[in-house]
Amino acid sequence: MKKKSITAAEFDKKFDDNENLIEFLDLEKNTRPGQKPKRVSVDFPEWMVQELDKVARNLGITRQSVIKVFISEKLKKTV
Repeated sequence: MKKKSITAAEFDKKFDDNENLIEFLDLEKNTRPGQKPKRVSVDFPEWMVQELDKVARNLGITRQSVIKVFISEKLKKTV
């Protein structure tokens, strides 16, 4: 489905007037700045991997998700 086109000024006016803008957005191509994944490699001691796996099993998520959540929480506290 092709989206309608409007100028930036028209878009801003509609936004300021709290109008629904969904018909002007291409949600299939939307991105969030700073969210592009970047692969890193980290070595953990075996005991730590076992503990991460226990937490992951208890939460029903992957080890990678547990690591991301833990690091994210720590970074939010220190920034």
